[in-house]
Amino acid sequence: MAFASAVEAYDEARQPDGTPRPGYAPVLAALEGRDLSALARDVREGVADRGVGFSSIDGDADFNIDPVPRVLMGEEWAPLEAGIAQRARALNAFVADVYGARRAVAEGVVEARVVEGAGNYEPGMQGVRMPDDQWVGIAGLDIVRGADGRFAVLEDNCLTPSGYGYALAARHALIEHLAAAADPPPRGLDGVAELLASTLRAGSPVDGEPVIVVLTDGPENSAHWEHQRAAELLCVALVECGELTLDDDRVQHEGRTVDVIYRRTNADTLDTRIGRLLHGPLRAGTLGMVNPFGCGVADDKLVHAYVEDLIRFYLREEPLLPSVETLDLGRPEVLERALDTLHELVVKPRTGYGGIGVVVCPHAERADVEALREQIRAAPTEFIAQPMVALSTHPTVIDGRLEARHVDLRPYPFLTGAGEARVLPGGLSRVAFGEGALVVNSTQNGGAKDTWIVD
Repeated sequence: MAFASAVEAYDEARQPDGTPRPGYAPVLAALEGRDLSALARDVREGVADRGVGFSSIDGDADFNIDPVPRVLMGEEWAPLEAGIAQRARALNAFVADVYGARRAVAEGVVEARVVEGAGNYEPGMQGVRMPDDQWVGIAGLDIVRGADGRFAVLEDNCLTPSGYGYALAARHALIEHLAAAADPPPRGLDGVAELLASTLRAGSPVDGEPVIVVLTDGPENSAHWEHQRAAELLCVALVECGELTLDDDRVQHEGRTVDVIYRRTNADTLDTRIGRLLHGPLRAGTLGMVNPFGCGVADDKLVHAYVEDLIRFYLREEPLLPSVETLDLGRPEVLERALDTLHELVVKPRTGYGGIGVVVCPHAERADVEALREQIRAAPTEFIAQPMVALSTHPTVIDGRLEARHVDLRPYPFLTGAGEARVLPGGLSRVAFGEGALVVNSTQNGGAKDTWIVD
């Protein structure tokens, strides 16, 4: 378990003098005098009644939504939104370049080892051209706010990011039970269906209206509820691998040629049944896919160290949203710096996910830190290191009362064609329910908060 730093975290809801931050007065007033346990139960039951679920490591299928919304003012969201969109465009350009000309490697922006050592790099996709050069159709960034109140990107997620459907579920639950707090009302999320449809149309290899399907593993997938919701929003079929066939290099479903697949399956490599089935159509250019095999190269934690440079290289712009500093331990001088300050750092496996294997050295046992030091010396390229960020806190219902818990933000940029990226207002804030815990992932005692953008 990762625990908070001794540095005082930024309080999302209250100023240092205790007064509410902009946008929070109506929320705190609406909670005053409420039975918070009953409110949390009503929200939880309302979500469960709609069938919303997300399976965790222990198999629990509940989707835990805290009833206290996170509020960001419009003027605060605007620069953040611009930075999110910029980053998504650069990540898409990077993935297209990885499987194309590799200009970033040729011109020294990143070394070949950074690309070829990435866990989700797919050599078999080399030379494939996606329609409109769209590789990262939908991204999900992990954004944190440090003690100084500034936002930064902790991780990038481009392989099969989930969550926008859960953001819709959180919004419906909160507005139903906490309508008095929505004054003025937050920006709506009704545009997600249009964003999703535009993204998939942009990824089509044909002119006119494409035939689209959503590809799922089935009910065993932890986010299967969202797969169903996506198909409903798009008014298209939800299919499993066995329902697709090939006619030459064209994918067929129930007698129709499929033009675009929204891939949500965890079978995310070419060396799988679905990968082998679809590789030929992708290479032949008869099939578009959101997000295709190999796009997870942009998720790699070592690639994260170079994203600001990639923005400058591909977009010829200065980054609008910084990354949390990430140390490339494959560089000898950086490795020695990290080992000298290891007790101050957070160390992550390069290809890990969901907080698994993360060691927060300032709060780890000394013997564990020394053992980690030897692991890093033996295989430095298998790890990255970052300074510990004191994640901001937010009032959260714990045992019937409000307590501060750490949060991050998962926004969703959609690439809708012609190099444009549009961002769903707010996205989903994730919360760690354990006292002092920094791991906000829903698979490790984490939950979600509705995120309101208020003008």
